[in-house]
Amino acid sequence: MVSTAIPFRLPVRLLSVSAEMFPFVKTGGLGDVTGSLPHALAPYGVKVTTLLPGYPAVMAALRERKKLAYRPDILGHAATLWSGRAQDLDLLVFDAPTLFDRPGNPYLCPDGLDWPDNGIRFAAFSRMAADIAQGQVAAFQPDLVQAHDWQAGLVAAYLYHDRRAQVVPGRVVPVVQTIHNLAFQGRFPVADLARFGLPPEALSVEGCECYGAISFLKAGLYHADRITTVSPTYAHEIQTPEGGMGLDGLLRHRGELLEGILNGIDTATWNPASDRAVHFPYMVGDTVGRAPNKRALQAEFGLAADPDAFVIGIVSRLTAQKGIDVLAAAMPRLLVANTQVIVVGEGDREIERSLAVLQRQFPRRVACHLNYSEELGHRVPAGADVLLIPSRFEPCGLTQLGALRYGAVPIASRVGGLADTIVDANPAAMARGGGTGFLFSPVDEETLVSAVNRARLLYRRQRATWRQLQLNGAGYDVSWNAKAAHYVALFAELLGVDLSVPAMSNVIMLSSGRIPTADRLRESRRRHIARRAPRLSHPVAVPH
Repeated sequence: MVSTAIPFRLPVRLLSVSAEMFPFVKTGGLGDVTGSLPHALAPYGVKVTTLLPGYPAVMAALRERKKLAYRPDILGHAATLWSGRAQDLDLLVFDAPTLFDRPGNPYLCPDGLDWPDNGIRFAAFSRMAADIAQGQVAAFQPDLVQAHDWQAGLVAAYLYHDRRAQVVPGRVVPVVQTIHNLAFQGRFPVADLARFGLPPEALSVEGCECYGAISFLKAGLYHADRITTVSPTYAHEIQTPEGGMGLDGLLRHRGELLEGILNGIDTATWNPASDRAVHFPYMVGDTVGRAPNKRALQAEFGLAADPDAFVIGIVSRLTAQKGIDVLAAAMPRLLVANTQVIVVGEGDREIERSLAVLQRQFPRRVACHLNYSEELGHRVPAGADVLLIPSRFEPCGLTQLGALRYGAVPIASRVGGLADTIVDANPAAMARGGGTGFLFSPVDEETLVSAVNRARLLYRRQRATWRQLQLNGAGYDVSWNAKAAHYVALFAELLGVDLSVPAMSNVIMLSSGRIPTADRLRESRRRHIARRAPRLSHPVAVPH
């Protein structure tokens, strides 16, 4: 991991293309990352402008805006491109009312099913991003593009096919395709190829075709200049048949251009001393100051007011990926020895129903808030003794980072970013004073209960050691500092910039006027992620 980087001498304009951005719209970690990374990159001379769909919440936040372009027909829909600034973030907004002026979840109908037109919604969104990248919007011309997840997967494909067709002559803008969760690939019928504005030759194995369907994410992975994902271990896992979700062959093929960069969190937002969601503010590392928050959390959830209770918090999407389905069978064994469980989240309806049954079965010991709550996402780690994260796969995870900073010891599966950010409190680690939490694998009832028992025993019998675990976690750098430096080094490589050599411009141009692509830059410097064996639980869920 790169720990330091020299700022660019001239500002680098990065177009970040994302379907989510906190605080405007968020369903998971994607929104948190795209909302906090721009601030972390700014000191390095990277000026991030984020292209967002014109959801109602985004349009409401963009009170002062300027019209940059109007497209009467972009894949069959009229759209206006607005620019503006909100919450100290620079935004471009793709305002296509027929596609995005809808309430609620950005991807799901009120009945919990995908919007049937999600394909054309995000194809048009990616088409607009590609047009911006090619300089078709005079007011903003980026130096490079970061496309996030499947919703922006077609950006690199559009740029590639436009170049082949010589639609828009000019310089090539490099694209970084970032995978936040490989399970979601944006798969749509092949009959939609023409609707998406892609030529017939795009429907091939060396393009967007994926097991008889169009995959937006596969298109991005195939055509992007570089691929990143959100932790080193996950970068290994997705190159294996167990974790690759059907794309492991392509990811191995492009392995030299793939790297894992851990996510960070905004430590100004995640600060228990100033966090408005925390009932009783306390300093990072103050294990005594957390006590009033535990009492307040028990009262808020109607649990028995008992300072000696071992309080397990769970803040998660309620899905099989997150391992929450294991709770129904494991709960009676988790609740022994004066234990309480708090669950916050929403997701699979069947899992929600099973949790509601558990709450009725164990009143004053199990409490659930079966809905998304940003405030409770901060308040639970401020008051719970541990945070349980039993994910079957976890690209990075941000929950454990907040838990470490707030003093809730994480109990997590040994996968992805969880394995990269938590040091298991085994005897050897504790002897070195280095443990920060408890890891287990595979994800099943026995291993989960065993890990909780191990944590509870230490909490009951060795309070001084437990406090040291909390202090170790509080001392772990959850910020974007080193991670942002890693991105800066990646961007410099893509742009052909040697930050150690004075230059009038950041961008090295070839005689053809093209920016060097990753293929041309391989000889200058190659990045290698650690080559340790992947650590997986049992096979992950089928992609959808």
